[in-house]
Amino acid sequence: MNKLIPPALFYTLVVSLGGFIFGFDASVISGAIGFISEQYQLTSWQQGFVVSSPTLGGLLATLFAGVVSDAIGRRKTLIGIAALFVISAAASALAQGYWMLVIARFIGGMAFCSLMVAPMYIAEISLPEHRGKLVSINQLNIVLGFSVSYFSNYCLLQWAQSDAEWVQSIALGEHLWRWMLGLELIPALCWLLLLFVIPRSPRWLLMQRLDAEAESVASKLFSAEQIEQQLRTMRASLQSKVPPLMQRIKTVFGTKVRFALMIGLLIAIAQQITGINVIFFYAPTIFEQSGVGTNTAFAQAVWIGVVNVIFTIVAMLTIDRYGRKPLLLFGLTGIAISMALCSWGFNQATYQIKPQAVAQLSEQLPDSVMQRLTPMIGKTYDNDVAFKGALQESLGEDAAANQGAIMAKAIAMNATLVLVGITLFVAAFAVSLGPVMWVMFSEIFPNEVRAVAISVVTVVNNAVSFLVQLIFPWELANYGAAPTFAIYGIFAIVSLALVWRYLPETKGKSLEQLELDLSSSGK
Repeated sequence: MNKLIPPALFYTLVVSLGGFIFGFDASVISGAIGFISEQYQLTSWQQGFVVSSPTLGGLLATLFAGVVSDAIGRRKTLIGIAALFVISAAASALAQGYWMLVIARFIGGMAFCSLMVAPMYIAEISLPEHRGKLVSINQLNIVLGFSVSYFSNYCLLQWAQSDAEWVQSIALGEHLWRWMLGLELIPALCWLLLLFVIPRSPRWLLMQRLDAEAESVASKLFSAEQIEQQLRTMRASLQSKVPPLMQRIKTVFGTKVRFALMIGLLIAIAQQITGINVIFFYAPTIFEQSGVGTNTAFAQAVWIGVVNVIFTIVAMLTIDRYGRKPLLLFGLTGIAISMALCSWGFNQATYQIKPQAVAQLSEQLPDSVMQRLTPMIGKTYDNDVAFKGALQESLGEDAAANQGAIMAKAIAMNATLVLVGITLFVAAFAVSLGPVMWVMFSEIFPNEVRAVAISVVTVVNNAVSFLVQLIFPWELANYGAAPTFAIYGIFAIVSLALVWRYLPETKGKSLEQLELDLSSSGK
């Protein structure tokens, strides 16, 4: 392994596979939720809870992840996290009912604390000059997970519509959403097994006074010239007295850290309240609203995943060159413009089942459905809420299953405008709020309270994410697409103003200088 790939890089690749599974787990529901809603006749609130329940689990686990990883070690914590992913994937695929699915996804969400533990482990096995690049591999894997989940959903949908014998033998068409969710078992099991190969963190071993094992691990990670220096640095950092937990919590909410905490909360809230997880977790649903049909909606979601990967790489290459604040200002401006485009596009849409569309729909829909659609033929509806309400009134329980096909034939709007808007949103987010938030979290808080402060702002970030995901189906059903995207655009404009007014630039400053600057700003 030493000749083919440096050990630190190999262990980083193993640990960062958890980021890939997180990205896959979080976004695979975007393709499955429509079929789940159809099978279990979910209300808009139930749809929202199926999608958002992992975030609720992640919020809970984040409160304890740091304490657990200090108590039992980073490696054991990661093994436990991988086991949660395995259990969740299997239980989700086999779920018999709404509540079993919610609980299974909640368990998987508890594994989302890997976002905290994995970077911690990677940082502790890395040389200082390589730390940034190695930690960023985890972020890149997250967006790769997003992209692969969209692609796998699209492929499974295409295969389910074929007449191939193997498709029939595994009941892919009948259990499509189960296969979508169950596919996560493959990378989750691989990660669980690979984690037994990595060593325990040398810094954690020194914390536990296991010096001999720490030296053995360091000999694998560093050259002979680097071992003594790295171990000396680790021991020196561990000698500084860490205040008790309650004292650190009081410090986080005290005057010294008040301004840094305000900045952290601003970024944490802005990252989620502008709607990014609505885009990631409901992408096919959003594209179906523009009338492109289910297959095209899944294909466009794949494109969104590719854009996310490309612009995340752009952010990794530019964040130290241009700085944090310029990227945030650029990204929030792009998000506001993109939401305006989406809102305008949906606001101009009209809905009418024209007589010439009836013949095409007759080939796709059962005769019983077509008969109940007759009163709607030729009527014009000015917005999606009115049209979907009329569909629900006419078709009852059959409305959800046939809405995509009917809307594709009835809607008159510029669907390309929505695709451009969503693409711009993802690109703008990927070069700004996505990576910049985590970088600034690691920079703006004083050393002695950094872990506690990051936990506080991460919990707030998860809470806002949960609420946004939960209420999106209800917003779509009651307000419509145009007002919903307008709301996200308004939040982006408010966030832009606050970032421009209050956010300091942290590029090129030492952690000690930032601590002094932010403490002075707070006063």
